[in-house]
Amino acid sequence: MNKNPQKPNQNSKNSNKASIMGFQIDPSFIQAAEHRPKSTISDAGSIPLIDLSPLLHHDIHSDPSDPTIPNEISSLITAIGAACRDWGFFQVVNHGIDPQLLERIEAVAVEFFALPAEEKRKVKRDEVNALGYYDSEHTKNVRDWKEVLDLVIREYDDGLLVLKNRWPEYPPAMRETCEEYIAVVENLSYKLIELIALSLNLPAKYLNNFFKDSSSFFRLNYYNPCPTPNLVLGVGHHKDSVALTVLYQDQVGGLDVKRKSDEGWVRVKPIPNSYIINVGSIIQVWTNEKYESVEHRASVNSEKARLSIPFFFLPTFSTNVKPLEELVSDENPAKYEEYNWRDYFSSHLGGNFKKMDKEDIQISHFKKTTII
Repeated sequence: MNKNPQKPNQNSKNSNKASIMGFQIDPSFIQAAEHRPKSTISDAGSIPLIDLSPLLHHDIHSDPSDPTIPNEISSLITAIGAACRDWGFFQVVNHGIDPQLLERIEAVAVEFFALPAEEKRKVKRDEVNALGYYDSEHTKNVRDWKEVLDLVIREYDDGLLVLKNRWPEYPPAMRETCEEYIAVVENLSYKLIELIALSLNLPAKYLNNFFKDSSSFFRLNYYNPCPTPNLVLGVGHHKDSVALTVLYQDQVGGLDVKRKSDEGWVRVKPIPNSYIINVGSIIQVWTNEKYESVEHRASVNSEKARLSIPFFFLPTFSTNVKPLEELVSDENPAKYEEYNWRDYFSSHLGGNFKKMDKEDIQISHFKKTTII
């Protein structure tokens, strides 16, 4: 496996440059001073590490009060619940996905991003169809230092929102490898969402129906070496608006998570063949903030390219997101107004393409000002 891929031969970041600290860099990449990464970020005291090997030997029971649930599974449910509550992030090992498949998905991703710019732009996304290759994405109105390829597991077109996969011709194994990978990661996502449901004292499959004909999508992120890593970010600080993110990363590292306990940034140390899981804003609303989405970002470095592959587990577009009835009460009333997932998703697309005059809609906009 190529752990240190070469920088692709492309010129997408070479226009409209400004001279900053002796380097030529487009000022649209420059983060505000308060958001720039420090030169050193500790990986000490990082996110919980959870062993999923009990799932290789035991089924997930439906009833959280079932006395026959094996102790290993009960301990796993408890650990995931604690990680969701205290961190909003955790890392999993022994998840059952073939390491050789991880090698193959990494290899085709690196091969694609190494293509000439004109070849990658044959599958470039646009404002009609937001899927495909892109190298000018913005997070919170600042350009990200990355290239991406976005794909959905189910195409969608309602006349206004169009999501049609653009499969590149090269590398030839791209489509087959991605489709095989997506199938197994979606299966892992269902297992995780069932464990999360059980940790909330809900039936294991309580949340599954939200994901029938899901709008889940899959992304390849490629972060080129950057001459000024102290000024830019691969992805700016943000919270995921999804239900659950299941992320594979190579061994370069660069994912930073903000600790809930003290709001300090910690670097997630890469562990071979592991996945990083984070709670998204949809789960935050469903659980009425028992589990919260946590701010994170992607830092870059000046020496090595980095690859990450997130799978965003999402409900069907028709879903109206609101706190679950079982998790609200007179003592803990609903903290959010209901919102439609398709409308929310669509409203975010414009801000991905260019700098906007106002902030994207966030779930905070649906927070009740007066809780009755």
